[in-house]
Amino acid sequence: MTEAEKSREVKKQEAGGSVATERTRTGRIYMPNVDISEDRDKLALYADLPGVGDEDVSVTLENDVLTIEAKVSPVEIGDHRLSYAEYGVGDYFRSFTITEPIDRDRIEAKMKDGVLRIVLPKKEEAKPKQIKIQAE
Repeated sequence: MTEAEKSREVKKQEAGGSVATERTRTGRIYMPNVDISEDRDKLALYADLPGVGDEDVSVTLENDVLTIEAKVSPVEIGDHRLSYAEYGVGDYFRSFTITEPIDRDRIEAKMKDGVLRIVLPKKEEAKPKQIKIQAE
């Protein structure tokens, strides 16, 4: 990886990193799996948040730290008694330090089928520019 690539890299911050947060809700907290892609114009993050509705997700960008928080409610099983469970229920938390200049007014976040998609458009000065070579 070149130095330029390293400087553009989105550095992940594990839960409990430099972002000061305190939880008031007890229970498990999971770190969702995230895929990150980048092109000339934007960064895109795809976070797996199974069991989360779009009204239960919070995405913030403050001091270049992008934070994803989501709450999951336990599923009611009615008259049945759970005798065995492999699926753990809990909330989600993940934060990232963004090193690219981002156009904050154009950030988009969409939730579909348990996947959160966040698009972070780059500011013009962060986009690569082609420099024309002139003959002498």
